[in-house]
Amino acid sequence: MAVEIEQFICRTDNFGVLVHDPVSGQTAIIDAPEEAPILAAIKRTGWAPTLILTTHHHADHVEANLALKERFKLRIVGPEAEKAKIPGIDETVKQGSVVRLGEERIDVIETPGHTAGHVSYHLPASKVAFTADTLFALGCGRLFECKPPVMYESLKKLAALPAQTVIYCGHEYTLANARFAVTVDPGNPALKQRAARIEALRADNKPTLPTTIGEELSTNPFLRWHDPTIRKHLGMEKASDAEVFAEIRKRKDNF
Repeated sequence: MAVEIEQFICRTDNFGVLVHDPVSGQTAIIDAPEEAPILAAIKRTGWAPTLILTTHHHADHVEANLALKERFKLRIVGPEAEKAKIPGIDETVKQGSVVRLGEERIDVIETPGHTAGHVSYHLPASKVAFTADTLFALGCGRLFECKPPVMYESLKKLAALPAQTVIYCGHEYTLANARFAVTVDPGNPALKQRAARIEALRADNKPTLPTTIGEELSTNPFLRWHDPTIRKHLGMEKASDAEVFAEIRKRKDNF
């Protein structure tokens, strides 16, 4: 990995992230949930931020935008589809846009579902992606602004990234996600082992992230709509992949 990454908790269960390019000295903040923990991370690392990469408009991801912009004179990048809702936005991006962090290329992937304009950020050279509230470890975001087929298409984009891609998500939801996942995919030994690891990590108050695309493909039911065992368990052997995904999301909403 060419970039250096500092992950930390903001608010109650949001993750804050700093991404640092050591060659140029430039640093990006991935979303701005809360000013104080971000300032503490900046002080701890010594990395002066140059931009905020906003994934979506929800308050727990943009709350500190204006304060950080005023303090560091940084630029704020965010989705074109949500520009009216993102405080301090300077530059808009959409599917196929490219942002530079020094020499590091950051590809923008439109991943609507949780919100209608949500984007994820992929750094192909460093093999890392920031998926915020679209893809979680063992889960996916709640569908506030879109129907299930929209989120299904977004998750398909992320699932197609290289298996070794390291994934940073927006929240520490993994324990609850694991407890749900085993109800959908109870016969998956990899999931059982992962769920046990997660229980132990959270008992020690340790983070469960980052994860990888490969690990999610083998254990996250929201990416395993094609799996015959899951389909049989749900009684949906002949359903479309999108229908299986929608049923899993509905069950999680009611879990």
